[in-house]
Amino acid sequence: MQTIEGDIYDYPRYYDLIFGSDWKPEYDFLNGCFQKHLSGKAVRVFEPACGTGRLLYRLGKQGLLTSGLDLNPKAVDYCNRRLKRHGLPASAVVGDMTDFRLPRKVDAAFNMINSFRHLSSEKLALAHLRCMGEALRKGGIYLLGLHLTPTKGYACEEESWSASRGHLTVNTHMWLLERNLRRREELYGMRFDIYTPTESFRLEDRLLFRTYKADQIHKLIADAGVFDLVETYDFAYDIDAAIDIDRETEDIVLVLKKK
Repeated sequence: MQTIEGDIYDYPRYYDLIFGSDWKPEYDFLNGCFQKHLSGKAVRVFEPACGTGRLLYRLGKQGLLTSGLDLNPKAVDYCNRRLKRHGLPASAVVGDMTDFRLPRKVDAAFNMINSFRHLSSEKLALAHLRCMGEALRKGGIYLLGLHLTPTKGYACEEESWSASRGHLTVNTHMWLLERNLRRREELYGMRFDIYTPTESFRLEDRLLFRTYKADQIHKLIADAGVFDLVETYDFAYDIDAAIDIDRETEDIVLVLKKK
């Protein structure tokens, strides 16, 4: 099998299949949070690091005014073409999630699958949270999903999953290459094995993430000074099953409310 070393975000069709196949629980969870935690009604919704817009266009189809931002032009182009196919405005733009201003404040925002951990320093993470504070109206919410580094028990170091759409199948494997808690870095390998009726090939990339223990994410939110943490969930996305973070907690979705 031919192997291509490249940026997985430069291949939005395959990325979207792998990360968009289980969209329904996240979509229902977002709507549940809008109803349960948002002060007032959700009308305008924003996604930083929107990628292919797998959730954004579905929220647009239900009548919300959606917008997104992403560093990768290929992902933004894919997202906008998808929005237009569904009769929605091409509202995603290329931009930096640590340095942006929206033309109008939004009611809610979300960042669900660890994109936040690509921000490699405390300075960048704080800049992002403060930009999000500026983007949201008072009482608006930001749903932030990420993996914590547990301080007790087993930490997940690899996972594999598959997804198919039509004649396209992608098998994915993600594995830890290095974890350095002093530098607060995790380096992962990621592999897409891609199969179509006419070809098969492998795409490999390396992804660098910043680590967060429970006390570190709480301190970051406090230092940003723009949000109250009102609830925490896990990746089961059960709106009726909020969790308490303990030493073994690994996956979390924080409900942050603009002060």
